[in-house]
This record gives sequence, C-alpha cells and structure tokens, in this order.
Amino acid sequence: MNGIPLTLLRINLTTGETRSQEIGEETAKKYMGGSGLGAKILLEELGSGVDPFGDENRLLFMTGPLTATAVPSSSRFTVAGKSPLTGIWGEANAGGNWGRQLRNTGYDGIVVEGRSNKPVYLWIHDREVVIRDAAHLWGTDIFETHDQIQRETHPDAGVVCIGKAGENRVLMASIVSDGRHARAAARCGLGAVAGSKGLKAIAVRGEGGPLVREAGKLSASVKAMMPTFLEQAKRMSQTGTPWLVVNQERLGSYPIKNWSQDRWQEGALKTGWEEMEKTIFTRRFRCGGCPVGCGRTVQVREGPYRGREQGGPEYETLAMLGSNCLIDDLPAIQKAHELCNTYGMDTIEVGGVIAFAMECYDRGLITKKDTGGLDLTWGNARSVIALIKLIAERDGFGKVLAGGLLPAAAEIGQGSEKYVIHTKGLGFPAHDPRGYNSVGLAFATSNRGACHLQGYTNVFERTVTMPELGIHEIPDRFSKEGKGELVARLQDLMCLFDSAAICKFTLFGGVRVSHLVEWLNLVTGWDMNAETLMKTGERIFNAKRLFNTREGIRRADDALPERILTAPKKEGPAKGNIPPLEKMLQEYYRFRGWDRDGVPTKEKLEDLGMDSLNKRLIRASETPAPDSVGKNPSDVPRMGRGRGLL
Repeated sequence: MNGIPLTLLRINLTTGETRSQEIGEETAKKYMGGSGLGAKILLEELGSGVDPFGDENRLLFMTGPLTATAVPSSSRFTVAGKSPLTGIWGEANAGGNWGRQLRNTGYDGIVVEGRSNKPVYLWIHDREVVIRDAAHLWGTDIFETHDQIQRETHPDAGVVCIGKAGENRVLMASIVSDGRHARAAARCGLGAVAGSKGLKAIAVRGEGGPLVREAGKLSASVKAMMPTFLEQAKRMSQTGTPWLVVNQERLGSYPIKNWSQDRWQEGALKTGWEEMEKTIFTRRFRCGGCPVGCGRTVQVREGPYRGREQGGPEYETLAMLGSNCLIDDLPAIQKAHELCNTYGMDTIEVGGVIAFAMECYDRGLITKKDTGGLDLTWGNARSVIALIKLIAERDGFGKVLAGGLLPAAAEIGQGSEKYVIHTKGLGFPAHDPRGYNSVGLAFATSNRGACHLQGYTNVFERTVTMPELGIHEIPDRFSKEGKGELVARLQDLMCLFDSAAICKFTLFGGVRVSHLVEWLNLVTGWDMNAETLMKTGERIFNAKRLFNTREGIRRADDALPERILTAPKKEGPAKGNIPPLEKMLQEYYRFRGWDRDGVPTKEKLEDLGMDSLNKRLIRASETPAPDSVGKNPSDVPRMGRGRGLL
C-alpha cells in the first residue's frame, strides 16, 4: 500500500464494463482488506433482502496488505457475498497461490456484479483485463477447467473456478484454486453465486509485486523469527491436519454418526494420519510463501477407488465424510473428497447433509423408495459416493439435499429437523462444542454460521497462548466463566488474520499480535499499535454483524442444536458436559456492547468510528424481531434464507 490507495477491479458482467476503483488510506486502515474491506463494501452496496442469485449481489475476491509479501504464509484470499445457503453474510477463505498472483497484477481485490447471459471467465494479466467466452468450459470439472485455462492463458497463471455444482447452483458449491491441489474457498455456497452470474473462472498472472514501505526491515524481522517459527510449527509441517483425527476423537470433540455417538477409536485409527502415511500419502506441498507446507498429496493405487495423485483430504473432510457417516475406509473417503473437489463442493456441508440423510434413513423417515434405491445405512461408502454425484447434478434424491440441511429437513419433514446440526443454516464443522465450551459460543455467534475458524478458540484451549490478549496460560475448556470475553477477543483477532491476510496456522509457529502490528506497519507505513489493531478487528466483526442484523438475525439465531444442548456424552473426557450457552451469551453481549437482541448499539458503533453505519443499525433495530424468538431455530425457517432460491 505504501501510502497510496488500495486498488480494486470492478467488473459488471451484465454490461461488460471493467474499471479500477481506489480505496483511500483512511478506509484501508479501518477495514484493512480481505474480509474486512469486503464487509464494508457489501454492507454499503447491498440492500436488505437482496436475492443472493440476483444481479445486485456482489461476489468479492479480496487479498490483504500482507498478501504476497515476505510475511510467512501470506498467500490467502477471501471470497465474500450474500450466501445463498444461509441468506446472510457469506465468506470463504483459501490459500494456494492465486491470492499472491492477484496481488502481483496490481489489484488488491475484484468486485464482480451483474450477470452474464453466457458463460465467461476473466483473464487478468497485470492490469490488462479480458472477459473471455467459457461456453466450451461449462460442464467441465474443476481439474479440467484449471488445466485448460492455463493452456489458454499462461502455464503459470493462477486459476480459481467452479465445477458443475456451482453451475447447477447447488447451495454448498465451492470455488477452488490450484487445480489438483484443490485449495477451496468452500463454505457458504459462494460457488453457486459464481454460477448464477455465469462466471466459470478467474485466471490471474502478475509480473510485479506489492509495494512495501520497509522491505529490508520486513525481511529481517521475518528472518529473525524463522528458526523458532519452524521449530514450533514442526508437527503441522510433518503431518498436516490429518493428525487431528485421532487427537480429536481422544478429546471428545469429534463428529461421529451425525454427532450422536461418543467414541470411535478404531475408526479414527483407520482414517487418521498414521494410516494415511502408510497407505496413500505421496508427498508434501505448500501454499505460496509458506515455510510450513501442511498440504499432502495422496494416491490410491489399487482397488475400486484407485486414481491419480492429487491433494489429499484435510481433517475436516476425514471427519465429516468419514466418522460422521461411520465410514472407516480411507480410500473411499479419498474418493468422496476427490468428487467434492472435481464437482466443486464443500466437504463439510456435504458430509453434514449426508450424515443427516443417513440418520433419517436409519430412523425410517426415508426409505429406498425415497432415495432412488440407495441404501443409506451407516458406513455405506458406495452409497455416499453415489449420493455426492447426485447432489452435484441435482439429480434424484440428490436434489433434495442440494439446498442444504434446512431445506432437506423441510422436504423430509416428520420431525427430521431435530437431526439437523447447524447454526444459522450452516452445518457444523468437525468440532463438537460439548468438548470445548468456547466452541459452542463461537459457533453460535459466528457471522457466517457454525464456524470454528472465525473464533479458533479450540486451539487456544489446547496449545496456544496470547499474553497480549490476556491469555497467559491454556484456559480450561470445560470452565463456564470468562468465555464471552475470550470468544469475542479471539473473533476480533481472527478478523485480522482474514483481512491482513495471513494463514491462521502461523499461530502454531508463534505469530502473535505484536508480529501483526510490526509487519503491517513495515508494509504500509502506518503507526498502529496493538490496541488500535485489535480495535480494527472489532470493527470488522461488528460490520459483519450489522450485515446480518439487517437481514433479521437476532439473539434467537445465536443458537445451538437441541442435540448439542440436551444430549451430553456418556463416555470419554467430555462426558457429561453441556456448553452453558445462555450464560455465555449474556457475558458475550455485555462485552461486545450489543443490546439484548444481539444488535450493536449506537454507542458501540460510535466507539468504533462507524458513525456512517448508524442509519443501518437503526433500520435493523426497527425491524420486528423474528417470530422464532425463544424457539429452537431448527423448528422454523431462518429469516432471510431461501427467498426464491429453490
């Protein structure tokens, strides 16, 4: 940034117009970049009730001020827009190399609006922007699309694209970069928004690089911490996220049988890192500028699921398409993972909705007559693989599940909504709140729906401390006090990681608030300190909350499913624990400075320097509270979701 404005590329697919927009330094300091600047743009440019598939919705691809610099693991980017899955704030974050390539073109982000009347893709080479025909690519999978676009543009171009799920507006469709390594901006169904706009892909190639005010000092700062960083991040480097499978099962925070079973030790051992290393692991890979290299390529060499070498499943996939469906066949899980990648779908949401369908089948709410002959008994890997294809194609029983958990429950009926494990319409990731009370509060208050990464509190209750935020020792994960403040502070911090933008795994290498302050100041020439930086994170989180309150989100939506709040585990280290949500919410709202309905107050916005957003707050406050107040959110449709979408 270096004292000059951020530059966004604006593209209207209806008119074909492209233009540059400069963002002033004052706005950049207040909202930074990434998801923070994205929140400000969407809050200002979208009215309440906008159809996520309408021309008015925006689809944003945003980098941050640290992207493509010497800062370790600074290759991430954010995709944002109104979610068609939840009807509220939608964001997804990914790594790989695409974000660095975009920043090297001279653009800090892309804002896509309108809708093309034919399939297109964008080719951005430095500051040259071309909208190209993509009719020949419509219907091709993620891997084929990536490779073909590189042939048509540049062999080293970064490519993000959608597959058939996005084209078919499946509400769990993802946007995937890096071809067979498949780094996915997966959550919230934003791939379906791209499909609704006729946008198949964006290819970028830049020969430049971001301006850095104090490049020499930045390099020296990073170099000085690198030995300690690499030592502390050694486990993540050696094993990647699959090591979490056995550990999470042991800790009692593992999804098993649609969150209804307490332990599954044998299954975890068959699907975790040790088994992967022995059987299908081939090599490590890393995102751009990353010294850790947590990625793993795999190849199933024999049997019915043999295939080509490609990026392997991360922990979330191993759990949601494995244990949550009671599947302990690692090659089968890899095949399911491959299909989600090639079709372009979120493995978390797909695993959640299939496990829900399996429970409905197990309880007799649906039969083979409903599923088109599929046997959805627990652990039936072949049926899961077949069902993934049907969901992506919106075919047969797959069409029932393609809209996500809440519409599927509405279609099946018969009380099936009690088996939907979600918050605000977004399915749970693979972390059980009964194993970490803070995770329950973080899920309930996350702006995009159930999400561990928007608070990342579980890692602080397991391995990470942050003295700058008052976390001097590992908190007790089952304690009931102080969770409101803990979750709020860490949500603000995670907003900074997503807006700067830098990988959250750097926390395992020892990156702390002081590092972010130093690096941002060296890159931009700002004079931030820890207090002003954390205030920026708080401002960003509140901007996203304002977006949601305008769509009708209130306290009743900051909820957890009945199963999580009423069915404690009967064995294991989390035995008997239920997250005390109501107590934690009260503390959380007080610390946040929100009113009793969970709406940021005028005083809070003024404190954050968000006076220009006061009118939106007042308008949201005057909106009648949903009829669902005081009810289980699974019993009623969430406000704002599903209007004219299905």
